Amino acid sequence: MTRTDRSASRYTATAIVLHWVLALGLVGLFAMGLYMADLPFSPQRLKLYNWHKWAGVTVLFLSVLRLLWRLTHPAPSLPASMAAAMPQWQYRAYHATHVALYALFFIVPLVGWAYSSAAGFPIVLFGVLPLPDFVAADKALAELIKPWHEISAFALAGLVVLHVAAALKHHFIDKDGLMDRMRPGRG
Repeated sequence: MTRTDRSASRYTATAIVLHWVLALGLVGLFAMGLYMADLPFSPQRLKLYNWHKWAGVTVLFLSVLRLLWRLTHPAPSLPASMAAAMPQWQYRAYHATHVALYALFFIVPLVGWAYSSAAGFPIVLFGVLPLPDFVAADKALAELIKPWHEISAFALAGLVVLHVAAALKHHFIDKDGLMDRMRPGRG
């Protein structure tokens, strides 16, 4: 692929920034969630849970921005040479993975918010801005919702790993420049 092909097929700077900020946020949230889940009840655990909720709401907000940007600024087409070289199953998987990622960008934080609300623990963003409860407090509902936050978070983590693996395959094995479309500072 020529330099001109690569430039024409790049995402916008805003899309690239949203991609990488959201990626860092998701990795941080997942790591924090794994760490804090097994902590004994303590002030440290409560603080981490609040930070986790604040970060989750921030990821939800960034996801809304990213989706709005994507809807108003469609993804660039794959260069013809790259699209022709990609097997049909891979092309379908590429699109399905992106749709599933976008869905989980919303599902994971919304289910977490619903769980927090049902458990009777409101989200007070940055300790100053109380957010409305997503659902009414209901301990039985909280117990039903709780595993779905974890399941959806692990599903999102699995798709992120798949997404990264595919990008690395394209970069190091196919050497087709696909990863350059979303890499910062490449033009």
